[in-house]
Amino acid sequence: MPAVTQRRTHHVLLLAVALACGWGFALGQPRQDRSASAEVVDGLEALRAGGCDGHAETPARLRWKPQLSDSARLLAQGVPARDALRRSGYRPTRLFLAHLEGHRSPDGVLQTLARQHCRQLTDPRLEDAGLHGRGQSWWILLAAPFEPPPASAAAEVAAHVLAHSNEARSRGQRCGDEFFQASGPLRLDPRLAAAASAHAQDMARHGFVGHEGSDGSSPGERATRAGYRWRSIAENVAGGQTTARQVVQEWLRSPVHCAALMRPELTEMGVAYAVDVDSEAGIYWSQKLARPQHP
Repeated sequence: MPAVTQRRTHHVLLLAVALACGWGFALGQPRQDRSASAEVVDGLEALRAGGCDGHAETPARLRWKPQLSDSARLLAQGVPARDALRRSGYRPTRLFLAHLEGHRSPDGVLQTLARQHCRQLTDPRLEDAGLHGRGQSWWILLAAPFEPPPASAAAEVAAHVLAHSNEARSRGQRCGDEFFQASGPLRLDPRLAAAASAHAQDMARHGFVGHEGSDGSSPGERATRAGYRWRSIAENVAGGQTTARQVVQEWLRSPVHCAALMRPELTEMGVAYAVDVDSEAGIYWSQKLARPQHP
């Protein structure tokens, strides 16, 4: 009897929010405020380029986004962070925000940020920024944008997932308490890809990350529907990652997903993603790993 190996749902924390004292900026203030905002902008760019407090510089320049400035303005009005981002139309995968009070000059703002938040200021993933200043109060946001791959890149992304998966298999991995020796490479199978695509779309449509389909189907049943005759099968799922490297790294950090990826008897793979920007995760991934009945 073929045995279906089901893996537990792996939920990914999409939003890392570091609350300090708040920070943001908005252009479009009176002239004096615009000048102060410009000084803070220039200072943040300098801190990022030169490093601070033992943290190395980053070559990634900040991209000042009107949506994040709008979010900062809403924060100043008392709107919660998630609601402010939603109302401004900006979706981050990672967010740092700070609210600074009692700073009379841009220099004071920058000194406090460099002293207390250098790690976030020099994080190359946080490449979008917004700011709002009001009197001696400042709201500053740095974010990593949600930029999922387009549907047209599916074949390219699948090839990258395959390459990262095979790289991990070639080196061997410790998955929790279990160590897996290096094993042979996986190869792509279009029927497994079709099964993965159907499940990714199902997760996106219904807003969940799991192995049981909305119709109650199992990974093995979905592979069979796609015309794949399997001897053993496993499935990895995830939500929120926007690149092939990120999703494979997440699977390798999870012992049960890592073990599925490293099982030496599994020789074929299909992977797919589906995007729904209005859903909780935004993007959903499914990877099918299997051994066919006949080599």
